[in-house]
Amino acid sequence: MLKFGTDGVRGEFGTELTTTYVAALARAAAKVLRCKLVVIGRDTRESGPVLEQAIAQALIECGVEVHLMGVAPTPAIAHAAATGDLVAFAITASHNAYTDNGVKIFGNGGRKLSDDEQSRIEIELLNAIATQNSGQSVSQNQATFHPKYLAQYCAALIATAPKNALANLRIALDCANGAMSSVAPEVFAALGATVSTIHTTPNGKNINDNCGATHPVSLSESVKNLKADLGIAFDGDGDRLIATDNDGLIVDGDHLLAISAKEMKRTGTLRNNKVVVTVMTNIGFHQAMQRAEIEVITTPVGDRAVLAAIEENDLALGGEQSGHIIYSDQATTGDGLLAAIRLAVFVASSSLTLSEIASEAMTSFPQVLINVRIAKSTENIQQIFAAEILQAQKTLADNGRVLVRSSGTEPVVRVMVEAAKHETAKSVATALADAIAARLS
Repeated sequence: MLKFGTDGVRGEFGTELTTTYVAALARAAAKVLRCKLVVIGRDTRESGPVLEQAIAQALIECGVEVHLMGVAPTPAIAHAAATGDLVAFAITASHNAYTDNGVKIFGNGGRKLSDDEQSRIEIELLNAIATQNSGQSVSQNQATFHPKYLAQYCAALIATAPKNALANLRIALDCANGAMSSVAPEVFAALGATVSTIHTTPNGKNINDNCGATHPVSLSESVKNLKADLGIAFDGDGDRLIATDNDGLIVDGDHLLAISAKEMKRTGTLRNNKVVVTVMTNIGFHQAMQRAEIEVITTPVGDRAVLAAIEENDLALGGEQSGHIIYSDQATTGDGLLAAIRLAVFVASSSLTLSEIASEAMTSFPQVLINVRIAKSTENIQQIFAAEILQAQKTLADNGRVLVRSSGTEPVVRVMVEAAKHETAKSVATALADAIAARLS
């Protein structure tokens, strides 16, 4: 049975993630969260509609009123939950290929589920699977489509910036053939930007396919060809972004966080003068924050961990190198479009180019990340390869670091090495990855 990972449940559609499974999950969540009204949204995968129908029907049979958003970015679904103080389901596998799908559940108020809530849902899920189709009530009610939720989300984002704030900005957007395909261009155009788009024609199978935040190469080319001021690439469900500067060079989540942290400190909005990041964050970010006299709190990977630290310490900013950026005063989860708007407004108001802004914000250590696919997920990966990891760290001494961790969403081990020189980082990471592959692949 699929269990909650770092961000909901996720698996291959039809084998791991089935209509039977998601229906049982919906029934379990409805009972644990005591749902009365649930909003459901989905990304552009071809499996989305059938999973949406299965979840909606299960909820209706539990006496829950169901509102459908159709295709919608995950942050828009969270926004609907936050503004309506209701539970919401996002049907998405984020940056994964179209063959996968998943479910993210937002509790009342658009918040991520607590560990306790997830545990109780998993326990109830076993019972829901066992009793599936055994005497469930039949309801004449139906799920209804409500476009107002997406419209309210767009209006809220447009309201975060002054009218025509981006009037002199040329922006290139890569929407990953995902949930941002129509939303992001509309919002940026409403703010006055001159917008050019790529990968905005989803067909159910091309989501994240050599495009978007995980493959921004074509966006870089578009920015250079168009002589754009910046480019923005979203992932399939729109909760994260990767930017490119005016030269087409990548501006990752670490740089975006560094830019925001310094600007928020300058304007007095960086509450408690702290920012939250994960263990994946580059050494260069930590050095930049030290120079700026901003305290850094480090968490495990995953925006749930970042959000928990933000709430615990009453902070306004946190995020991940992968591009999940959380502005807790404006959103309850990572929002790629909100982060993109804030970046664009900053660029529009600055006398510097994004290239200059990013260079001033921080300098990254060369970093090599290798994903090793293994036969099955292994949680104690650090213990299994403790000797190899120790030897790698000794090789780097004080001029780098090693991080080896298991993915929370797929059977993959991620090997990350930072060093003063790229060649060193690559050599150490490759040796570690080869050792893991030899034993576990």
